[in-house]
Amino acid sequence: MSFVISPPKPAVIPVRGSDAVFPVHRIYCVGRNYAAHTIEMGGDPDREEPFFFQKNPDNLVTGGGDFPYPPQSSDVHHEIEMAVALSKGGKDIPLDKAMEHVWGYGVALDMTRRDLQGVAKKAGRPWEVGKAFEHSAPCSDLVPAGEIGHPDKGAIWLKVNGETRQEGDLGQMIWKVPEMICYLSGLFELAPGDVILSGTPSGVAAVSRGDVLHGHIDGVGELHTKVV
Repeated sequence: MSFVISPPKPAVIPVRGSDAVFPVHRIYCVGRNYAAHTIEMGGDPDREEPFFFQKNPDNLVTGGGDFPYPPQSSDVHHEIEMAVALSKGGKDIPLDKAMEHVWGYGVALDMTRRDLQGVAKKAGRPWEVGKAFEHSAPCSDLVPAGEIGHPDKGAIWLKVNGETRQEGDLGQMIWKVPEMICYLSGLFELAPGDVILSGTPSGVAAVSRGDVLHGHIDGVGELHTKVV
């Protein structure tokens, strides 16, 4: 095979305590999956079906790298989330088989150009301009489920410059991990290497250049990045 241009570098996430890496196929994000955040964003947690949008694999920032403040925005928000990495794919995955598809977990940020997302919402347009920009998905090293199990409760929080901004519990997710996998596999054929960002608790807010972000999920790990 001869490429007419050099192929892009594959997107990978390091594995904690190992030289191995996890190759990333696609990144799906579930919206408004914590009740308090749903209310915070003007939604109704008792009535809304789950919905998903995508980021690009090359939006990832790993290894504690910096988050460059993106262009064309003056209102960039942090959203702390648990990343769910899949080792198997499929269509219409049964709920009771969904967790067999999970390889491991990480701590991630869904960085959002909130002003551009707001314009897109009002116009009924896609969200990519607000969500799928370069460096918009900082992520910690992944940890295998074989080491930590499948966390379904435990603290999730984000501190900015040492001050707690977001705080919740994995048990507060409206749609649990197996439900997300089951539902999403009815919309798309999932594949090994897919990553699901599982939603954010309330407290999302703007960041500024120079801010230091520290995310944590009990039993999963830590995430550090600086806005530059």
